[in-house]
Amino acid sequence: MMAMAFVLAITAGSSHGFQTSAVSALVVDHDSGLVLFEKNANQPLPPASLSKLMTLYSVFDALEDGRLTLDERLPVSSNAKSKGGSTMFLDTRDRVTVEDLIRGVVVLSGNDACVVLAEALSPDGSEAGFARQMTARARELGLQSTTLLNSTGLPEPNHLMSARDLIVLTTRLINDFPEYYRYFAEHEFAFDGRAPANRFNRNPLLKNSVPGADGLKTGYTSKSGYGIVGSARLDGSRVSFVLLGLESSRERAQVAEEVVGWYRRQFKIVTPLSVDESVVDVPVWMGKQPMVAAVVDQQLRFPISYQNTERLTASARIDPYVEAPIEARQQIGTLVLDVPGFEQPVTVPLLARDSVERGGLFTASIYRIRSLWSKYALPYFDPSQ
Repeated sequence: MMAMAFVLAITAGSSHGFQTSAVSALVVDHDSGLVLFEKNANQPLPPASLSKLMTLYSVFDALEDGRLTLDERLPVSSNAKSKGGSTMFLDTRDRVTVEDLIRGVVVLSGNDACVVLAEALSPDGSEAGFARQMTARARELGLQSTTLLNSTGLPEPNHLMSARDLIVLTTRLINDFPEYYRYFAEHEFAFDGRAPANRFNRNPLLKNSVPGADGLKTGYTSKSGYGIVGSARLDGSRVSFVLLGLESSRERAQVAEEVVGWYRRQFKIVTPLSVDESVVDVPVWMGKQPMVAAVVDQQLRFPISYQNTERLTASARIDPYVEAPIEARQQIGTLVLDVPGFEQPVTVPLLARDSVERGGLFTASIYRIRSLWSKYALPYFDPSQ
């Protein structure tokens, strides 16, 4: 049986009463990947500065594999300096650390900072080359509706992302780079004192001190409207969401805060199993031990609406012949959970908690006798009946 794990946004529930005027929207419970609300989530749309999240993912990738370091200083090209819109006010005489450039992208939404990073990582030194590289990486991550033509999100025909792609990307940013995700929670960054009025993070969740909010990014162009990718950690669970095509920054702030409040007030988090808790004891063929405990290796958490009175149910599907030798953490079955309020079941791999060695000649003889007995023995007959 192939190994399986949680699949992001594997199952869509009802809207649970939530509504929004956004052109496209997606709200997801981060830990389980369950979709709590969606509207036109697969529609490719101009993402504006939200596509900077893919630029940042590429930078974090480069930090992990050593192509960049946080204290490395990068030169500023005339092309980077010339970028309009949101900016760090960089000059071609500057050599800026990668960490300051990251903060410039996250907090200040600096288009110039994006281009400096893009040209450093591009296979041919150009922003266009970096965009092609980013698009290919996006496909590897499962962002099927994403085509990126620049590093900034400035308007270009066919520079597109969907709400679902942005949620996948958000989940990967949080899970893959926890050591860098902290930048998204920074409220302000006064780079070199160059633009005191432009030092504050545009994320309204941070500005309004919404409980648990710690990211990620806003975006706006006249073509895209106002958008936000947001996330908040609340009482051990996390909600992530995308809103695209809102009409004003005020509406964006209002709806973003409504999403976080709705998640906190309308859903309880159920934890049916703990890591390494035995789900079922599984018979082992030809093993030194006759049974092995099947467990999950992740903390299971599921959001269930307070309005839903149904109970979460689960069933274990075990391979019919689990034969020794078995290695600890080897998959031996699947746990299928029906979560109230969601259409499709959630599947989680069941793993052997312990190793089981194969038995010797004596064990083989015992199992051979059992096999023959089950093949030739007459059915049990109770004469008293």
